[in-house]
Amino acid sequence: MLHNIRVVLVETSHTGNIGSAARAMKTMGLSNLYLVNPLTQPDSQAIALSAGASDIIGNATIVGSLDEALAGCGLVVGTSARSRTLPWPMLEPRECGTKSVEAGEHAPVALLFGRERVGLTNEELQKCHFHVMIPANPEYSSLNLAMAVQILAYEIRVAYLESLKAAAPVHGEDSPYPMADELERFYQHLEQVLIRTGFIRAAHPGQVMNKLRRLFVRARPESQELHILRGILTSIEHPQAAKDELKRD
Repeated sequence: MLHNIRVVLVETSHTGNIGSAARAMKTMGLSNLYLVNPLTQPDSQAIALSAGASDIIGNATIVGSLDEALAGCGLVVGTSARSRTLPWPMLEPRECGTKSVEAGEHAPVALLFGRERVGLTNEELQKCHFHVMIPANPEYSSLNLAMAVQILAYEIRVAYLESLKAAAPVHGEDSPYPMADELERFYQHLEQVLIRTGFIRAAHPGQVMNKLRRLFVRARPESQELHILRGILTSIEHPQAAKDELKRD
């Protein structure tokens, strides 16, 4: 799916920015770079600043117009550093990541980044389904091109990993947490051991058990952890049996 995400750089002035953007892409698993009419073709400086992502530069698609870069895309998102006179649907970077991953399952997605000094034109932004603005410090919102690519690439990766997690099959137990009756048996076992050791008195247990219950509710032990706790209690009740078990191990 990540190969369906196109990072589209429009009329980039400095080849070093192409290299830095390629590096930002590769760290997040993106590889599909489009260059629209770059003012200077990628060179040794771009390779140097890519820091190991030269394959992305070497495989970049260089086109003469934005329409060529957007051909076949099902979703187009343009980066914009300022509000426009014509209101347009806006996304936060996190929303951009989520929508890009969802749309990328079915068709290519284009993320547009404009010129270093002036960004994207109004005409270019009107080719987008959404605009995305990175909520930087309003007193100093100077993000360079590679930084902007890195931020949106990161949000796409976060959304992608979340989608994998949601789709992953569940193995083993239906739930890693114990059932309510298992917890009750643990609490009964714990109370018996605490009475036997003299830590609490059966006639006057006070609030100790209630507080211990609250402690384990906050901790929410998993089933395996609860088995360990039950084993500890059993070793207190039958210390010789625990020693014999250790010897067998």
